[in-house]
Amino acid sequence: MRALPLAATLLAGLLCSSAWAAESPSPIGNWKTIDDNTGKPRGLVQIYEEAGEIKGKILKNYPKPGEPDNPVCDKCKGDRKDKPVIGMVFLWGMKKNGESWAGGEILDPDNGSVYSAKMEVIEGGSKLKVRGFLGFSLLGRSQIWLRDTEAK
Repeated sequence: MRALPLAATLLAGLLCSSAWAAESPSPIGNWKTIDDNTGKPRGLVQIYEEAGEIKGKILKNYPKPGEPDNPVCDKCKGDRKDKPVIGMVFLWGMKKNGESWAGGEILDPDNGSVYSAKMEVIEGGSKLKVRGFLGFSLLGRSQIWLRDTEAK
């Protein structure tokens, strides 16, 4: 009679431990960036892994009226100065850190500034919370990007 409750306890423990062992959703894929002011898509980016780090590349721009389809990063410095934004690697150096990715940097092509970055996949993998900051994470800004399920 004691074997049945013990077996049930072991089975419940096994089920709980396998749920804990499940990996968090990956940020790898295509994401629509959202304009902070309008709430409309601003761009399409690809998050990918290369040489053990997570990087991001701009695939498409959704320009506002009067903006060019493929702007150049005229405020960027170094190798990115005056280069087309589409195709540009704007996120690099991200490494897995628990349930999030951190330790990297992110470029804002609108102003040419580079910020420290961290990101976390949320809402079952449908959204990516991306934070760019100076120094401490408290001094920065977060955006929520939407996973693009249309692009292949």
